[in-house]
Amino acid sequence: MKLHDLVKVLEDQELPEFMHLPSLNPRPSRAAVFEITEALHSLIFPGYFGQDEVGGHSFRYFLGHTLERVHRELTQQIMRGLCFRCKEGTLLSQCQQKASEMVDAFLTKLPAIRMSLALDASAAFRGDPSANSTEEAIFCFPGIRALAHHRLAHELFLLGVPLIPRMIAERAHSLTGIDIHPGAQIDDGLFIDHGTGVVIGETCVIGKNVKIYQGVTLGARSFPLDQNGDPLKGIPRHPIVEDGVVIYSRATVLGRITLGENSVVGGNVWLTESLPPGARVSQGLTTREDFLDGAGI
Repeated sequence: MKLHDLVKVLEDQELPEFMHLPSLNPRPSRAAVFEITEALHSLIFPGYFGQDEVGGHSFRYFLGHTLERVHRELTQQIMRGLCFRCKEGTLLSQCQQKASEMVDAFLTKLPAIRMSLALDASAAFRGDPSANSTEEAIFCFPGIRALAHHRLAHELFLLGVPLIPRMIAERAHSLTGIDIHPGAQIDDGLFIDHGTGVVIGETCVIGKNVKIYQGVTLGARSFPLDQNGDPLKGIPRHPIVEDGVVIYSRATVLGRITLGENSVVGGNVWLTESLPPGARVSQGLTTREDFLDGAGI
């Protein structure tokens, strides 16, 4: 098939509605959202992300300039998301006003997000003897990067911002291998050690000073369907993890169960029942048997 024939086929092809060209309702820009996220990281951890040298007399200018840029560009991207999702022909000016109000509300959360991430970084330093400093944890640990993305995405999610929270979450997933839904509620001091393969579902609730190792899944069991056979959205279906819980590598915890305060879940455990506070659950103990001349095999 010649190129001009292929162009004609692609142009005339019937597509489902969700694949139509954006036309007058453009989608948010991935590149722009990712740049905004990095700018927000530079506000939370100045000198660690973004500009390498900030401080002194220029610090106030840096904060003001970056905040103004984030406000302008994030408003634009949220407005795109609102207009793209809108099915009722809402006026562009109304979408822009709503987007600006959402950004105003979001930016007021930055001091609290910053303090939560400071506690996360301190937990990473305390929880890993290989970390030489808290600064090293911020610079190098994928868990801190993933949590920085998540805490930003979560606040946008709570404000009802469409698309962008999930874009930020999936960016963190691609960078770190840690998959946290922006709806998950995570308290201060979470330490995700190593991190690769960690999955935290939408309705998870995680308390203070929890430690999670690589490969852990906090997921859902089978979920109910509506009359059209589609999954019901937003129902609590993921675990509640109370303060001080430790979950070791490759454990799978499924369903709306509760891991009680200071409980420990061992590696490779499959868990679908709640644990009381202080409980310990692990695999069966390894046993050794000796066989002579193939006996017993």
